[in-house]
Amino acid sequence: MTYSDFLQNLTANSSKVQKSMDQLSSFKEVSKSSDNPLLASKIMNLNTSIAQNSMYSNTISDSVSWSRVQDSALSNVSDSLSRIRTLIQSSANASSGTDEVQANKDEIQQSILEMVDTLNTNFDGRYVFGGENTTTVPFEVEKGTNGDITGIKYNGTAQDLPREISNGVSVNLVANGQQLLNETGTSTQPQNLGTYFNSLISALNNDDKTALSGDLLQGIDNYNDNFVAVRSQVGALENRLTAAQSRNDTEKANLTEELSNKQDVDVAQKYMEYQNQMTAYQATLAMGTKIMQTTVLNYMN
Repeated sequence: MTYSDFLQNLTANSSKVQKSMDQLSSFKEVSKSSDNPLLASKIMNLNTSIAQNSMYSNTISDSVSWSRVQDSALSNVSDSLSRIRTLIQSSANASSGTDEVQANKDEIQQSILEMVDTLNTNFDGRYVFGGENTTTVPFEVEKGTNGDITGIKYNGTAQDLPREISNGVSVNLVANGQQLLNETGTSTQPQNLGTYFNSLISALNNDDKTALSGDLLQGIDNYNDNFVAVRSQVGALENRLTAAQSRNDTEKANLTEELSNKQDVDVAQKYMEYQNQMTAYQATLAMGTKIMQTTVLNYMN
């Protein structure tokens, strides 16, 4: 009976020593779920939460970059529209001659081409103003037989792009390029940025100073205001995404700290436990040598 108890104690102490050695070598509290089922479950849940946090972090980071690219593009478009407005004012001036008006028309057309190129900005292989058609060039300049610009065609869709930035929280990235054309007409009689440029080029060709100084000058202000409104929308979304990114970073730090508290060993404390367990193990071995020296022969004369 004594020898049997010795073997049980030896096995128990040996297991404790081995467990402490495994923990010190791996720096982990548990290496398999059977070590501590409840703790292992909590650790797995924390690892899942950290993985989800990382996924949301990537989505938010991509969305912030997307919005910043859009903001830069819309800023350049506003600069182009401001230049076009200046040229319209110059052409509407009564002292402007035909040659000057034609020179202004050529520069305006170049500004329109530059503006369309900007609206076709591509970020990470995706067009930022194409709606759901992120792989299709969204805007296309239409020209007449004489080479003059007659309109702008939109090849994208009228949808924005939804993105999930945290559990149960989604935002819509601005992607609907159709709103940039600011359509105010009907399907049979469209009235948008493309038809405006067609009217503008026609007025310049005809040197129609009344139209240039009237509706066309007012029209460029209206379309520029629309771009400013869309840019404000992009800026507001960027601010929200930046705040979400800050919260995501805080959550990541908290989850990582909690995982460390549950998963990582306190080396100093664990080494003290190991020393105590080793002392008990060696004492068990020493006691065993005395027990095993006793046989039935000690009780026989």
